[in-house]
Order: sequence, then structure tokens, then C-alpha cells
Amino acid sequence: MTLGEKRDLLCMEKDELREYLIAAGEPDYRTKQLFRWVHGRRIQSFDEMTDISKPLRERIDDDFRIGRVSVEKKLCSSDGTIKYLFVLEDGELIETVAMRYKRGISVCISTQAGCGMGCAFCASASGGLVRNLTASEMLLQVYSAAEDLGERIAGVVLMGTGEPLDNFCNVMAFYDIITDKDGFGLSGRSVSLSSCGLADKIDMLADMKTQLTLSVSLHAVNDELRTKLMPVNRLFGISRLIGSCRRYFELTHRRISFEYAVIARVNDGEEDAKKLAELIKGMGAHVNLIPVNSVLSRDFSATKEQVESFKSKLQALRVNVTVRRTLGADIDAACGQLRRRVSND
Repeated sequence: MTLGEKRDLLCMEKDELREYLIAAGEPDYRTKQLFRWVHGRRIQSFDEMTDISKPLRERIDDDFRIGRVSVEKKLCSSDGTIKYLFVLEDGELIETVAMRYKRGISVCISTQAGCGMGCAFCASASGGLVRNLTASEMLLQVYSAAEDLGERIAGVVLMGTGEPLDNFCNVMAFYDIITDKDGFGLSGRSVSLSSCGLADKIDMLADMKTQLTLSVSLHAVNDELRTKLMPVNRLFGISRLIGSCRRYFELTHRRISFEYAVIARVNDGEEDAKKLAELIKGMGAHVNLIPVNSVLSRDFSATKEQVESFKSKLQALRVNVTVRRTLGADIDAACGQLRRRVSND
């Protein structure tokens, strides 16, 4: 934030808000009032806060602003999936996908503009990392989707563009705000976070003992292949990563889901299945198989039959395994595809 620029009020966690109000000579109950106006009722103007005095509203208006995003494109799939391309206040583009399930609508949000992890089969990696998103910019993806759809959001998935744990502090601020009962009020378990495997940050997450649902992208069972697919493996090899995952499970008692993109004749053999079963044994873990999307000219693919064959191999080894349901294929719902196409126009 540059000198003299107003701070985005949506970024402020409740304790920060309390400190500000106490310093302004306001009673503690103002904290809950203001938090509810901003995150519960999601006001667009401070003038809407009818139970807060005009002098305090004017002071807040002098010090803060309310962040905004706008819709650049909205694509609707035949299966009910909706993809939003949002424009941030600095002109950056981010993607958000709303997916309809029997249990309700889940919104998959981005945590960074671009991504610096460089995974070989991911469209988000093609342009590199531009910057981290603020807690406000993550919240606004959820709030904007909820307003557009006119429905309650049942879950949030941090699996869009970017590596959430590479933006750790802002993501944790987002989590604290979105799950606050005086705000949007999601349960902690309704928030899922998918990481490419930043083991040090998984350790930090374990120490915090949150109730969020953690998914870890594995995609290979040996370091040589995983490093080719995911450069992050040079920093945190499989042994180190699995060790952090086991510690996370022991401290939180929360089951981890391991994402595994099935690539025909690359990581879907009998030995791959056996090694995968060994790696995750004893964690109560779940394996989510992902049919790979073709990205640019990269030759990664697997047929439905090949994915099902690998699933059967794992089931024979008593692994809890499912195949991710493919949604929004007709609107390029996979993260990074729409942003890249619009940016290249």
C-alpha cells in the first residue's frame, strides 16, 4: 500500500478491526457490528451502516475503502458450471469457477494472479507468477459469485490459479474471515485447499490446527518423474513431503486427499499403484484421480478407460480412490485456460 492510500477494509481480520475501533475510542461491540456490515451483509458503501454514528462512518471512510472486482467474462456450461473472469482494480485478470453439486454450490477461487510453480501440465503456469492476491480479492470472488447466483455458497475450494501456500499469510487471513460466524460464516471444513506440496508451509498449517480440508498434488511416486512434472519437487522431495503430510494428519486428525493426474503410460502402471499405496498407508488418505486436460502442445493425456484401469489397480490395493468429476469442459473450466486466452487476444 502506497503512502496516503486507503486500506481495503475487506482485508482486515476481526482482531485488527477491534484494535482500530478501540484506538478510535469506540466500544468493543462496534467490532461485531462493522464486521457484519462488511462481510455478512456485504455493503457497497459505508453510508449503508445505519446503526453506526455518522462521525464514525466518516472516520472509517477517511481511512478505508471497500475493494471491488468486475466481471470481464462469464461462461455458462451445459452442466451448470459457471466460469467468471474477474478484473481486479489494477487490471489483472483472475478466474473463478462455480460448480453445482447435490450438496450445494462450491466456488473454486484463485489465490494468485498467475502461478510460479511451473507444473508441466497446468495452464496457470504458462505465464508465470504476476503477484499474490489479497484476502479481499479472494473474498470478493466468493461474494461476487454468491451475489450473481443469488444462492448460498456451500463450499470454497482454493484450487484455481496460483499456489495457495505460496501466499500463506493472505490465504490464512481469507480463511479466518470467511469462516467467522459474524461474516460469511462458512464452516472450516467447507474450505478446501490444494497445494503442489510446499512441505514447510504444510508444517505451518499443521501447527495452526485448522479444520480446512487439505489436498496435496502428488502426480508421481518417484522423485525423478515428479521433478519433471513439478519443479517444486527439487525443493521438497517426495520423502520430505510425505513426512509433512503424516505430521499434518497426526496433529489435526484431518484426512488428506492426494491429487494424482493420470498420464497414460507415464505414471499409471502396476508399480506406480503399489508405490502410491505404500506412500500414503496409515494416513486414512484419499486419492483423487484427475483425467489430464490437454494444455497447449504438451502431450499429456489419458482416456477414461485408462483412468478407470488405474483406479482398479489402486482399489485392489485397498486404497480409498475416486475419479474427479469433470465439470465445465465446454467452457474451458480448467484453471488458467480462459485467463490465458483473453490475455493473448
